[in-house]
Amino acid sequence: MNAELTPGRMKCADTMPFMTELLPDGARVFVAGHRGLVGSAVVRRLTAEGHPVLVRTRDELDLRDAAATAAWLRQTRPDAVVLAAAKVGGIMANSTYPVQFLEDNLRIQLSVVAGAHAAGVPRLLFLGSSCIYPKFAPQPIREDALLTGPLEPTNEAYALAKIAGIVQVQSYRRQYGAAYVSAMPTNLYGPGDNFDLATSHVLPALIRRFDEAARDGAPEVTLWGSGTPRREFLHVDDLAAACTLLLREYDADEPVNVGCGEDLTIRELAETVSDVVGYRGRIGWDTAKPDGTPRKLLDVSRLFALGWRPRVALRDGVAAVHRQWREQAAGSAAAGSEPDPGAEPAAAH
Repeated sequence: MNAELTPGRMKCADTMPFMTELLPDGARVFVAGHRGLVGSAVVRRLTAEGHPVLVRTRDELDLRDAAATAAWLRQTRPDAVVLAAAKVGGIMANSTYPVQFLEDNLRIQLSVVAGAHAAGVPRLLFLGSSCIYPKFAPQPIREDALLTGPLEPTNEAYALAKIAGIVQVQSYRRQYGAAYVSAMPTNLYGPGDNFDLATSHVLPALIRRFDEAARDGAPEVTLWGSGTPRREFLHVDDLAAACTLLLREYDADEPVNVGCGEDLTIRELAETVSDVVGYRGRIGWDTAKPDGTPRKLLDVSRLFALGWRPRVALRDGVAAVHRQWREQAAGSAAAGSEPDPGAEPAAAH
């Protein structure tokens, strides 16, 4: 899978290659986190656009190991890196394991970004999260809202790690002139989603819970919170298209929000999912459980100015992910096992 460096590419004194294009045709791209929801979508998109993709499993390369990561990047010399690897989870996981969410993500980011620079990788895209913004940021949230107020406490450790990643990327730009950039996706869903109720985000958790309730004939499904928080959802294939566009055309200090520009309440989302899945029972709300941030709608004018638009409608995307869950559940049943029922009801993240 490893290929030779492009002949004739020039280098400057600090080993950072000079490129006349931000992402030339056929550029080799290392996707860190290729098995995850985001990374797998980016791999599909890059492959469709004709880019050779480099990947490593966690067993082959622990990205928290800075020395091993730097050595591998020096050996393979990709033309670009997409940093999609991260430890992620919902409210319960973030609240229970803040140390792991902080330290694992910091180690991955420090290792990959520093290793890429040391290896002379000229282009890098760091993928953060919309949870970096203050809990009560003005809506829609502009990129310059970063660090203007307190964060949502339930995922503060994860958010701080992602903020550190943005600052790290900006610092490499300012100190070394690296063409490294950051993007902040909204809530994502799509092929390869995580349906483990103990660690999943709200949309796949809702799909699983309503599907199982419909199968079992449950009269009611009770969800965390009040249902009033508003969230924005983007299909991961739309994010992947935005990522390749940014790799080709964006080169500035400021991070770029990636979203669809529209939101809905968690109650409206639950009603949409239950309708798509075919659940006809009641939806209850446990208001003793936390809601999280009241609203998170991203201002996507910076990305839209580049000509990008989302293509997958929410209802169509939910139907496709529901089919994936049914196939996954059917496969488990055929193998004589049941999917892990998990422990955490759906909640807004």
